[in-house]
Amino acid sequence: MSRTVRSSVLVGVLLLTLALILAGCGGGGEKEEEKKKEEETKKEEETKKEDTKAQKGGGGGTPGQIAVEGSSTVLPITQAAAEGFNQQNPDVQITVGGAGTGDGFEAFCSGDTQIADASRPIRDEEAQTCEENGIEFLELAVAQDGITVVVNPQNDFANNITLEQLGTLWSPDAEGQVDSWNDVNPEWPDQPVNLYGPGTESGTFEFFTEKANGKAKESRTDYQASEDDNVLVQGVSGDPNALGYFGFGYFEQNQQQLKALTVDDVAPTVETIQSGQYPLARPLFIYVSVQALDENPSVEEFVSYYLENLNQFVEQALYVPLAEQSLQETRQRFQDRIAGTDPQSASAGESKEQNAKEKEEKEKKEDTKKEEKKEDTEKK
Repeated sequence: MSRTVRSSVLVGVLLLTLALILAGCGGGGEKEEEKKKEEETKKEEETKKEDTKAQKGGGGGTPGQIAVEGSSTVLPITQAAAEGFNQQNPDVQITVGGAGTGDGFEAFCSGDTQIADASRPIRDEEAQTCEENGIEFLELAVAQDGITVVVNPQNDFANNITLEQLGTLWSPDAEGQVDSWNDVNPEWPDQPVNLYGPGTESGTFEFFTEKANGKAKESRTDYQASEDDNVLVQGVSGDPNALGYFGFGYFEQNQQQLKALTVDDVAPTVETIQSGQYPLARPLFIYVSVQALDENPSVEEFVSYYLENLNQFVEQALYVPLAEQSLQETRQRFQDRIAGTDPQSASAGESKEQNAKEKEEKEKKEDTKKEEKKEDTEKK
């Protein structure tokens, strides 16, 4: 091969190698550019998410406007507070709804309201939704309540019902099977029993089903349901075969049209509810957006007014006031801005005390039954 040919081949090889090197560098550059773009897109998406949280602002709302949604049980208390506040602050617009505890938390955790009324504590999944949407909240116990089991005043045979019998009547298995009073208690007549109760989004429904049936939201469905407790009052008062349940305040307001049953031989009264002796006693809450407190002066002023005059509004709504220690703990929790749920709060303590008393009562009844059985055996 001539020198000229070899030189040409060598030059060609060098040029090809150089081209491959440059192509390799260019490909790496393109990959780096793509990676850089991906990182920038990711950052933009994260920024948008943070901006969305900030815009929702934990339901900060517009100054001069306050939106409250939630429990129909707590509604009369918050409504009384809103009316009292508006007398002193007529320029502040307060809307108070009673769609139910579940719907109230949905609106609150979406940032649509500044306050949620609740007849049960917030569930873990609801708190998670709040967190995902950047919503911090204060959990404030405001009153105590006892779910009251009622019948029509014309009912002259039912005076007491046990938790076990309530389970017999309201369990999912009772649907289509337990339709008469006699099915619940053989001493009661063989007459149809018509049931009235809150809808499935109600905190009252959740609490009652957990107590009566052992699991929240487990219930028969063939009953007259309403989120409006006044509708339930009208239903029971107009139906001689009715049995229903709702908050103590609604019974107190309408006791001329209703008859309350004792539950496990304990009547729903201010004393038995406050002490936790009544088996269906429970705390009531409001949940307040932390950011709304920081950014909306009207919310700060309203909640301060609400808690300063709390027992007045609770009594006005015919509910049971918090014990003095519990009231002070609620006010302190608000003052210190203690966010989130508090398992060691007064309300949790009351629940523990209540459960302990229920256990004690059951043990006493079992002992009494054993003694009676023993006496009957000895007589024979």
